[in-house]
Amino acid sequence: MLMAEAREVPDGLLAERARDGDRDAFARLVERHYDFIYRVAYRLTGRREDAEDVAQDVCARLGRAVKSYRGGAAFTTWLYALVMNAARDGLRKNKRESARTEAFGVHSLVMGEGEPDRDDSADLLWAAVRELPDKQREAVTLVYGEGMSHAQAAEIMAVAEPTISWHVHEAKKRLKSALLGRTRGE
Repeated sequence: MLMAEAREVPDGLLAERARDGDRDAFARLVERHYDFIYRVAYRLTGRREDAEDVAQDVCARLGRAVKSYRGGAAFTTWLYALVMNAARDGLRKNKRESARTEAFGVHSLVMGEGEPDRDDSADLLWAAVRELPDKQREAVTLVYGEGMSHAQAAEIMAVAEPTISWHVHEAKKRLKSALLGRTRGE
């Protein structure tokens, strides 16, 4: 099949073929959506290494999970949910590990081995977003990070559109408070 033809095959058909064991179809799905997977993972985790780990985890999960894709929603909508679940799992794991290694991290910074924090407002904002509760973080990531409407984000998160609006509203209040606290040195 020519490369142009391969790109024209809809995601749903590729997913169906992958579900039936077609490795080429699975490879094309991964290739087609890897940048998307990584971008969402990066917005949710904030670190290149963590985003790479999440993206790899999603690709591994995708091999098993594609069997559950039934085409009721767009493939990317279904894939968003898979990425968010993997990122959530990765963040939980990192929180457990960072609690154990916090003393070592402070030592590394003092010894000049760690990475200093950058004073970039966008980085500070996304760092604050990553501290939000799961649902608020995901809603903000989808609406502001990925430019989705509240309706699109609601479909991905499997909630009502007003729920997305509420999560975004609550997130804005928390972010305002957190960022004002940082600028005041609290």
